[in-house]
Amino acid sequence: MVIGAGQAGLAMSHHLSGRGIDHVVLDRGEIANSWRTERWDSLRLLTPNWMTRLPGHRYDGSDPDGFMTKDETVSLLSSYGLSFGVPVHSHVTVEQVTAKSTGFDVVTNQGTWSCDAVVAATGASSEPRLPAVAADIPGRIDQLTALQYRNPDQLGKGDVLVVGASASGVQIADELQRSGRSVTVAVGEHIRLPRRYRNRDIHWWMNAIGQLDERYDEVDDLTRARRLPSLQLVGSPEHRTLGVGSLVDAGVETVGKLMRIAGPKAQFSGGLANLVANADLKQNRLLDRIDEHATEHGLDSDLPKPTRPEPTRLGGAPTELAMCRFDTIVWATGYRPSYSWLDRAAFDQRGRLIHDGGVCALPGLYLLGIPFLRRRKSSFIDGVGPDAAELVSHLHAFLDNRTRVISR
Repeated sequence: MVIGAGQAGLAMSHHLSGRGIDHVVLDRGEIANSWRTERWDSLRLLTPNWMTRLPGHRYDGSDPDGFMTKDETVSLLSSYGLSFGVPVHSHVTVEQVTAKSTGFDVVTNQGTWSCDAVVAATGASSEPRLPAVAADIPGRIDQLTALQYRNPDQLGKGDVLVVGASASGVQIADELQRSGRSVTVAVGEHIRLPRRYRNRDIHWWMNAIGQLDERYDEVDDLTRARRLPSLQLVGSPEHRTLGVGSLVDAGVETVGKLMRIAGPKAQFSGGLANLVANADLKQNRLLDRIDEHATEHGLDSDLPKPTRPEPTRLGGAPTELAMCRFDTIVWATGYRPSYSWLDRAAFDQRGRLIHDGGVCALPGLYLLGIPFLRRRKSSFIDGVGPDAAELVSHLHAFLDNRTRVISR
């Protein structure tokens, strides 16, 4: 039983079919449901089209360096599922998965299924991650999460506070500012990178130096690696760079991390300058690696000379703002997976799902499609295929062993 028919669930299904393993895929909506219903209208993939690689599929269009729109991504995933006859059951909501000695019972809104193994492929963006301070926002202010945001017409004409400055936050803030809104962004820890460097997309370079294929058992602090914010990038036809500095240049006000609501005022961290300086420093370290790779592999003669992005420019960064300024808050504070339907035996005492690279401690349960599951690119379309291939090998061995034990 594969739960979820997004890119992760489809990649797993393709590999299961290739192994001749009988399975079904359940989804609460249709194929690519999250892309259909939980993404804003103008969203494009952050990875270039040539990276839309899935098991048995490679991009063969006319714009390999472009970025697919939301609707194009839905079309891609739907066509991909049809290409190998994915056994999907749509509009089936999983309510409970219970482990038994004979396998698993999967209770849904359309009846109960029994299976030998379960793959949880519902992804890392099941629900928004809201800070505690969200509960203190005055009731007159409209609140939206990045999963609920669709376009500027949703919002009133008043000022907007966007909380969070990773990929979702900077893109939404940029779109709102371009629509004529007055926008303030509360900036926390972030990762700044140029969209292109030395005439190559930044993901081309990260792929070339091996960073995207870095494995989960090769990093010093896997917990931190899995919690890193998404890259400050936007996929656009112009291949433009988007970050704190470009928002400031466009007239967006920036403040530090939102800390608390104190009466009529919102209070922000005074550490914005340090956060920005740290992001600039880490960016330059990666660009150093890229330049070293180019020299070592004889690429310098075919590339422009290194030109580093300017340090991030900041305007004034107040630590207090009157809440009466804002009509809307958009929470772009990240996402988290939701496994409330999974057997409690799969979790530790702190409610964390216990797994080693997607192989769960509960025998027969597997996890796919979350950040840095087995590789740094695990949550990308390009990353779910290699992860699924390795998990299917383990799953196949598990089923073979289970069959031998039962047959004795």
